[in-house]
Amino acid sequence: MKTVVLTGASSGIGAVAAARIAEQGWTVAVVGRNPERTREVAERVGGRSHLVDYDSLASVRGLAAELLETYPVIDVLANNAGGLVGERALTEDGHERTFQHNHLAPFLLTALLTERLEASSGRVVSTASIMNLVGKVRLDDLDWERRRWSSWRAYGTTKLETVLFAQQLAQRTSLEAFSFHPGYVNTGFGADSPLMRRSQKLRPGGFGITAAQGAVPLIRLVTEIQVDAANGSYFDQLKANGRTARQAKDPSLAAALWDRSAELVGL
Repeated sequence: MKTVVLTGASSGIGAVAAARIAEQGWTVAVVGRNPERTREVAERVGGRSHLVDYDSLASVRGLAAELLETYPVIDVLANNAGGLVGERALTEDGHERTFQHNHLAPFLLTALLTERLEASSGRVVSTASIMNLVGKVRLDDLDWERRRWSSWRAYGTTKLETVLFAQQLAQRTSLEAFSFHPGYVNTGFGADSPLMRRSQKLRPGGFGITAAQGAVPLIRLVTEIQVDAANGSYFDQLKANGRTARQAKDPSLAAALWDRSAELVGL
C-alpha cells in the first residue's frame, strides 16, 4: 500500500483527490488548516488528519516531524495547499503571505521530507496555475517590498516559482517532480479577493469547472506509475509542457531561487 501526503486536502480539489486516491488503495495523510474539515475528510477516506498553518514556518517544521514519525514510507508528496491573498500582509516569519503560503512553506516541507521520499523513489506533485504567465520573479524583492503589490501578480509570481521549484527538484534530487494547472475551478478559491467577490455577484453560480474535474490531473500525477513527460515538467491540466512565462525557461533563475529560498527558511 502506497502513501501520499496531500496538503490542502480539507476542501476543493484536495478533498476530492483525497477520496479518489484512497479508493485506489492508497494511504492518504490528509493535511489541512481547518481542524473540523480536515478531520472530516480524513475520517471519510480512512486516513489520518494533520494540521498546519502556513503562516508559520515553525508549524511546517512541526508537521514534517509528525509525518516522519507517523509514516515509515512516503511515496508521494502533493503540495496542493496555498491560494490567493486578498490584502498584503506579513506572516509571523516576516514574509509576504502569498510568497510564504505558495512557495516558502511547501519548499520547506518538501526539503524536510526529501530523504524519506527518496528512500521510496518517490514523487512530488505541486499545484501551480496558468497564472504563472503574469508572474515575475525578482530575487531582490521576493517579499514585494520594492514594487507595487497586487494580489493576482503576487499569486501568479508564486505559481511561476512553483514551476521553477519542480524543475530544480528534478535536477537536484533523485525524485520525480511535476507541477500542474488544474484549470479554473469553481471552489472557494480567492474568497477574500475583491475581484473574486465581484465575479460572484455577476454570476452567483460561479465560473469554471467543478472540483471533481479540477482534481483529475492531481489524482493522475499522484497515482500513475509512469508519467509520460520529462521529469520536472509543467502540465496544463492533462497536457504536458503547458504554457509558462519566459522566466520558467531560465535554469539559472531556478537555481538562484532555490538557493535563496533555502536561506530564507534556514536550510
